[in-house]
Amino acid sequence: MGELRGTHVPVLLERCLELLAPALGRNGRTVHVDATLGLAGHAEAVLAAHPQTVLVGLDRDTEALAHARVRLARFADRIHLEHAVYDELPEVLDRLGYPTVDGVLFDLGVSSLQLDAPDRGFAYAQDAPLDMRMDQTRGVTAEEVVNTYAHPDLARVLRVYGEEKFAGRIASAIIRERERAPITSSARLAELVRESIPAPARRTGGHPAKRTFQALRIEVNRELAALETALPAALDKLTVGGRMVVLSYHSLEDRLTKQALADRVRSKGPVDLPVELPGSGPTFRLLSRGAELPGEAEVAANPRAASVRLRAAERLDPEAARQGRTDRERYRRRVKAMHQPGTGSPGSERDPGAAPRDGTDEEGEGT
Repeated sequence: MGELRGTHVPVLLERCLELLAPALGRNGRTVHVDATLGLAGHAEAVLAAHPQTVLVGLDRDTEALAHARVRLARFADRIHLEHAVYDELPEVLDRLGYPTVDGVLFDLGVSSLQLDAPDRGFAYAQDAPLDMRMDQTRGVTAEEVVNTYAHPDLARVLRVYGEEKFAGRIASAIIRERERAPITSSARLAELVRESIPAPARRTGGHPAKRTFQALRIEVNRELAALETALPAALDKLTVGGRMVVLSYHSLEDRLTKQALADRVRSKGPVDLPVELPGSGPTFRLLSRGAELPGEAEVAANPRAASVRLRAAERLDPEAARQGRTDRERYRRRVKAMHQPGTGSPGSERDPGAAPRDGTDEEGEGT
């Protein structure tokens, strides 16, 4: 079986390696989870860069797993490739005997293999059966969704998962068409969507069927439901100093990622206390300022990277994080006291034990 290297360019590869390196490069064996293995471009680079790292690779697509196994054959003694969806991560790790891991990567969305396969139905630019299953061994197909869902359910899928403002019109057109004959091909569906959208709207925002195909793919594969479960589960499995990197390709994925990380990087204690209560401090720190976007060079080399958004975080040592907040609060109180009447001017002699007044009381953004 060929490896399809020529058609697969891993997205933001160097940045992912840079972010994962401090966690995977520690002394001794480390464990890295590629939750969306695909054609194993990221996984191959991680294994090559970190000779002591064991890889656990998950993918629901059996064809992708077969290609990945060939590509990673030279690392066979330190890889575990599993046919699983990423929300099954805890069960996979428990079965393999890994209670914690050092790195996790999610490269979300549809893979190059799936987009380029003429018989999978993911691409609206070529005719194919309406399948859209990432795992072709189970689950409903896009054809079943299109031909069996009632109007309210179909419109909801298009509106919520595709953020399609013409969801109602498209759903009505689909139902009228399927009453004449079942809709079985991607080309027919794409044309039907195009005809349903007002002419002025067709001229902006790319292909008119883009949002509909995205919505059906997400519904067929339960992508957002699985991600909503997988992200907290992956964070729970990270050891202190462990890092997670997430590459998302549309706002729904990025929003879930942002929310999952936000829950871990904020304090849960009362805001007016001068010290952090045990167990109430942040358990993670962000490694990027918001969502990182691809540079021009990245997009030029790999057009499929154009819509990517990267977020990353690192698990903290709870005691170190609590002490860090205590130290910062102590510094703030000293600075505030210096500006109170009767305590001297800002230029007066300082307590020799006080932290320097250089604005460095805030945590940095990491790498």
